[in-house]
Amino acid sequence: MARFEKSRPKRAKPHAAVATSRRASTAPSIEDTMFFPRLRRHAKWMFVLLALVFGLGFVLFGVGAGGVGVGDIFRDSSGTSAQSVTDAREKTEESPKDPAAWLELSTALQTEGETEEAIVALEEAIALRPKDPDPYRQLAGLHLALATKRQQDAQIAQAIAAFRAPAQSFLLFAAPSGQAVLSDPIGLGVTSQVSQRATTAYQDAQTQATLAVAAYEQLAKLLPDDPNVQLELAQAAQQTGDAATAIAAYEQFLKLAPDDPNAVIVEQQLKQLRETAAAAG
Repeated sequence: MARFEKSRPKRAKPHAAVATSRRASTAPSIEDTMFFPRLRRHAKWMFVLLALVFGLGFVLFGVGAGGVGVGDIFRDSSGTSAQSVTDAREKTEESPKDPAAWLELSTALQTEGETEEAIVALEEAIALRPKDPDPYRQLAGLHLALATKRQQDAQIAQAIAAFRAPAQSFLLFAAPSGQAVLSDPIGLGVTSQVSQRATTAYQDAQTQATLAVAAYEQLAKLLPDDPNVQLELAQAAQQTGDAATAIAAYEQFLKLAPDDPNAVIVEQQLKQLRETAAAAG
């Protein structure tokens, strides 16, 4: 009996128009080839990564005044630190005229990272015992710590504002005449808010540094023969731009400790400050 093979139907070749449409669908769009959209798309993910790194740093390490991170959880897993703050507050309520109670509260708050509240407690202790030099040194250190924190906040805000700037410049000044073609009101609003935040943080940093200098000046009055106090005062004043106070403190340091190992560096700083002051008139 003869066998007949069934003929398989041949597949039709894709039409040329279909192949062309497929190639066209895979071709990059005009927006994909433009520089600024590509830059914003890639930079956006990098910015998200940086924000995530900053966020994890704040969570893991409890960066910043008043922050509570994983380190705080492990450190205070027994509740000892939190309980010490509660106990210290109760002592100040029971004995509001006892400077030791306020100092204990300030120390407990510093352990918790509550720098601003610790400063308030220190000021209470100083008001009750104004001749005690130790609280002034602690107060100056806390003000300097806050100044550093505020400066870091301002730098982060400036970085965020700088990230927004390239896209806005492209959108707002794309026309050859320089006239705005497109606008980004949301982006402009965010950038304005971030810039204002940076300005406020820098102003607060300057205020905190000035308060640190004032605390060192009070400490220098209580310990006029301590060269280390003069050196700390001079350095704090120099950082805030108070050249007159820095020069006077450096000079006093050299009078009190002319043979100190830091005397050579102090003389160099004095020379630089005097030249800057002379140039400024």
